[in-house]
Order: sequence, then structure tokens, then C-alpha cells
Amino acid sequence: MQSPSRLSVVSTSVRTDVSELQGWADLPDGPLHSIVALLGSSIDILAFAATCHSWRAAFSSYRSTSNLCTLIPPLLIRPAGPIQGSTLPSFFSEKHSSVPFNSRYMLRIRKVIDVASNNSALRCQIPQETFENMHFAGSSHGHLICCYRGDCLVVDVFTGAVVSPPRLPFSDGYYGGTLTAPLTYPNSHLLVSTQSSLLDWPVGSDSWEDLQIPYGWIYQIVQFNGQFIAMDHGMRIYTLRLAPRLGLREIPTKWCSEIEPESFVQAWLVVCGDDLLMVDHFVHLSSADPVCHRLDMSTEPAKWVKVKTLDNWAIFVGGDERSPPFACARPERWGGRSNNLYYAHHSEPWSVHELRGHVDLSPTSHPNFNWHKRFVPTAMALWAYPSMFYSDGP
Repeated sequence: MQSPSRLSVVSTSVRTDVSELQGWADLPDGPLHSIVALLGSSIDILAFAATCHSWRAAFSSYRSTSNLCTLIPPLLIRPAGPIQGSTLPSFFSEKHSSVPFNSRYMLRIRKVIDVASNNSALRCQIPQETFENMHFAGSSHGHLICCYRGDCLVVDVFTGAVVSPPRLPFSDGYYGGTLTAPLTYPNSHLLVSTQSSLLDWPVGSDSWEDLQIPYGWIYQIVQFNGQFIAMDHGMRIYTLRLAPRLGLREIPTKWCSEIEPESFVQAWLVVCGDDLLMVDHFVHLSSADPVCHRLDMSTEPAKWVKVKTLDNWAIFVGGDERSPPFACARPERWGGRSNNLYYAHHSEPWSVHELRGHVDLSPTSHPNFNWHKRFVPTAMALWAYPSMFYSDGP
């Protein structure tokens, strides 16, 4: 877990000087874990963890840490203005992680918005070199995955800490990237997709494994019911095997809907409770209503069945096909709306669209997604959780 020293938090809802009160720093883990379970925003949780060493340790030992990602909304990473966008020097050392870090990077500040805490302000710092020289391949477990001409960087979104894997065997054409687990986990893998290959780096090793892809690049990988599910650019679905060797097995599917796959702008896979969903904005005349399907794997071939309601869930979709969406349960808990999709934009913070279960032909604005491979500092917008949220205990 990285030090939060480079994540600046300003919040009016949670005081960060509670440790000054006599005895509060000595509270046992039981009551502190109960407090964590009641917090309703990332701001509050970050402030809790920054209170003192004992509270940070209690958060780190909280066994349901990863469940926080379904109970509170993700943070929205936004472009910074001219003043906020100035660069600051930063230094890192290997003592902060079991994997090596580059020693020095210039950082660029980004705006961070917590939709559950309007009275707070956040900012994060990402290496300036990432914006100037790298291509965006994906985001995963609180990190950005960036590649260019054989170089690869894994950048913590909120601390700016950088991990440098070995050089990639291919020098161009990176279409997707994801981590299978937090970087500090013993069996974590970094997967990077090119037009014809899926590359696997077991974190901490000195080489990549290369798997040839039959139909085109893989740009999304999610973990569902104990296995990894991958989707290629043609919306074909696969199960992904990491050991003993990297492998893909296609899952035959068919569509049980009046909407054909060709009608989608871009599809995102998202795990929503016990369901694997595919979400998008449907394009028909001037309509931009969200469309959602559920993969029914009880039949062969598996069926994509149209979903009419998300019940008590909300889904957050980023401004780029390589940034994963997130599902959040009971959003009314923090002031959100169930059965709605929150779309990030580069021109406005976000928009909210209700899933109506039918195609609405009424005029509406279509979201402006960013499909550029290279970072566009004025345009990048994505949802993310801090990497510390993915740690289930020390």
C-alpha cells in the first residue's frame, strides 16, 4: 500500500485531527472497523485513514476493504485548469513497495471529484512524462497503465508512484491493459493487449508471455465468479486462463434482443452483484438512452438478455473504452440514484441517465467519449478508486 502523502484531501465533513483527542488513537480495531463500514464517501475514508497511524492500521486490517468499491461511488479524475496543472517535483524510493519504482518524475496535478461529497476538494498528481510521452492502455486497481514504443509504466492515480515492467516485446499498437490483482499481491499479473497478441507480465518477473489472439485485440478484462472474462473489439467473450500458461477460450453467445450489436457505440463489461452486464449508449437517430444486457450462462450458447432495470444499483462509465466501469449498490446511501448510469465527460463533469428498459427516440445529447490512444490532458476523464481500497488486510 502506497503512502497517501501525495493525495491532498480537503473535507468539511470529516475532521482529520481526531487523534488530538485523548484516547481516540487507542480505540480497538472492532469499533474502528464499525466506523469504516458506516462511512459514505471516499473523502471520509481517506480522511479516516489519514487520522493517525493506529487508524490507518485499522483500515488496512479491515477485511472487507474491497467491498467498499460497491458501497461508495468511485472518484472522478478530471483535467486540471492552468493553475492546478503546474508541475511539481516528486521523489520515490523502493522501500515503499516490493516492486521497483523509477526514482524521479515530474508530477502534474489533476482534479478529483467525489460525487458523494460536494463540500470537499481533492487533487491527485500523475507524472508529467505520462501525459507527454505515453499512450493510455487502461486503468485498473487504482493505477493507470501506459505504454509507448516498448516502454510500459504502471502509475498510481493518486500518489504518482510508478512501476516500470520489463520492455514490451512489441513497440506499438497497445489497445488495452489491466491488472489481475493489486501490485503488491504475490500472484498479480499485468495484461497488455496489442492488435494480435495478449501480453502477460507476472509482476516482479523479468519477462512477458505472448499469446496470439485470433480475431483482434482484447480491450476489457473483468473478474466474475472466480474467473477472468475478456472481451475483444468485436464483442466476442472469452474465459481467460493465467496458469499454467496464458490461454483464451471463447464463450459462444447469442443476442436475445431487438437491438443488434452493430448499433452500439462502444460496449463496457461490468460486474453488477451476481450478474455480468454489458452497458452502452444506444445510437438511433437522436437517441442516447443507455442500453444494458445481462449474460445468461445457464444455456449453451450463452445469451445476452436485455435488462429493464438495475434495481438498487448504479453504474459509473468512464470517457474511454479502456477505463473500466463500476457498479455501486444502494446509491441513495450517499445521495445517488438507483437504476441510473453516471457517464464521465471531458466537457462537463458527468451526466446521469436512467435505464428505462426501452429505446427513447426523444432528442437528447450524446456523450462525447474520448477514443484517443494518447493522453489528452484537456480531455481525459475516468472513474477510479484509490489503490488502498483493493487491499484486504496487511
